[in-house]
Amino acid sequence: MTNAMAEDRRSWTQNPEGVRRDILAAAVSEFAERGLSGAKVDDIAARTRTSKRMIYYYFGDKMGLYTQALEAAYHKVREGEALLDLGHLPPLDALTKLVAFTFDHHRSNPDFIRMVMIENIHQAKALSASEKIRDLNIAAIEKLREICDRGEQEGIFRRGLDPVALHWQISAASFFNVSNRPTFAVLFGDEMFSDAGQAHLRSQTVEAILAIAKKHEAP
Repeated sequence: MTNAMAEDRRSWTQNPEGVRRDILAAAVSEFAERGLSGAKVDDIAARTRTSKRMIYYYFGDKMGLYTQALEAAYHKVREGEALLDLGHLPPLDALTKLVAFTFDHHRSNPDFIRMVMIENIHQAKALSASEKIRDLNIAAIEKLREICDRGEQEGIFRRGLDPVALHWQISAASFFNVSNRPTFAVLFGDEMFSDAGQAHLRSQTVEAILAIAKKHEAP
């Protein structure tokens, strides 16, 4: 056994979950940069503390690695939402915090946006086969539904808010801010992507979603 193979085995034996997380982080970055077709398992292995052989052993094949990398990317955003502890906040504050978090998370995690873009190119085949991602997103919608219901009961939000549509609207602005930055900056300049520009856009995005949700009194 070579020294590299021995070190590889020790890493997996001593901290298998840590090594697995390292592989998934490297895979997200590689797939986001090169796409499903362009990414190479050899390159992912080179960025981690393990080997191509071990990646295949634990993830099955390249598609298995891609699917679990996609799951990890979705888990990260849903985990962040869970840490917000929105159930203890008044509905308006809870929705404000959720929209601001989504905007900030997407801006700080462009690899997540690229992974979702790649999955759309491939007609969501990996996502449709992943019960884990579906469960994560069902939980996200139920959390938003609970906020909408509380807001309606308190007379703050309008009746009949659709949490799926509201989730789409929150995601749309936050996603576009990252996915279309290169083309938008070339066409219109990059002022909007400065810290000040992003703070202003974040505030407007929160205001726009609240305006959709809030109950409007008849004149």
